[in-house]
Amino acid sequence: MPAVSIIVPVYNVEKYLDECLTSIEAQSLHDLEIIVVNDGSTDSSPEIIKQHACRDNRIRVIDKPNGGYGHTINRGLEAATGDYVGIVESDDFVEPTMFETLYERATRDDLDIARVNYWYYWSKPEPRNEFFEAYFKDVCDRVFNPRDLVQCFYFPPALWAMLVRRSMIEDHGLRLLETPGASFQDTAFSFKLWSCANRAELIHEPYLHYRQDNEGSSINNRKKVYYVCEEYTEAERFAREDIKDTSLLPIVNRRRFDAYLWNLQRIDDSLRMEFAERGSREFAHALAEKEVDRSQFTAAEWNRLQLWAGSAKQLLSDLDREQHSLAFKLKSRLRKLMKRG
Repeated sequence: MPAVSIIVPVYNVEKYLDECLTSIEAQSLHDLEIIVVNDGSTDSSPEIIKQHACRDNRIRVIDKPNGGYGHTINRGLEAATGDYVGIVESDDFVEPTMFETLYERATRDDLDIARVNYWYYWSKPEPRNEFFEAYFKDVCDRVFNPRDLVQCFYFPPALWAMLVRRSMIEDHGLRLLETPGASFQDTAFSFKLWSCANRAELIHEPYLHYRQDNEGSSINNRKKVYYVCEEYTEAERFAREDIKDTSLLPIVNRRRFDAYLWNLQRIDDSLRMEFAERGSREFAHALAEKEVDRSQFTAAEWNRLQLWAGSAKQLLSDLDREQHSLAFKLKSRLRKLMKRG
């Protein structure tokens, strides 16, 4: 049994795949199982995978028809045999000591989850890293129960920055939703992981380069717009039915508020009212059932939540007014700067 299984989901990433796999093969922790799951790629990705598999016998290849990110990761989880499981996205790459650092900490402190920080990475116009501090030093290097450090539920999901005890995943039957494509499928899964963990630890240093210049857009696709809703519906179901802990529902709804608000401000205009109305119904229900914790919101956020629950139209009007006001302020500042010049 290997120490760590690393799952690499692959779909049409020929530009970045060699760098990704090379960085995993070069890990200082040699006791790895590298599970590369090809999700029906139509470019040269399968050939690149084959080349790497021929030179490194730790690589196991799973070829399958295209089924989306959730289905791909689930296939990797089913195949994994390591004590711990990690994920590396096939357009990212990792530092040589990432998995040794995570594994040593996980085994030393008997952890269910160990997590690191990461860099935002751009390859153009020239390579550039920008440290993204998902959490600060004050919460690092100590074992905690996620129920006692609730802020961990609000970290970016970033499954690829974690090492997770495989037996915890299997004992609770944890899997990703298998919606098509690659949109939000880590949302409910990360909630499930933190909900089930008893021992976790954060490492402040970054070890992964999270690529920012290979993003596909889902903002004009009606189905993909609602995948985020399905994720929070699944997180809510999991809290109610699987672990039967409704005390976690305020966390679900606080995360839902942030995610829906962010999504609302990026989707196509033709979808905004429909999406806002769905949010209005869900937040009105949560408020009526007292499944929202006011202490988790600022006064302004709480007012916005109540406004949204009462009227999707009024919420959109307020958001548009804010955007127009910001645009006006920026134009005024630009005029002043031009006059000075």
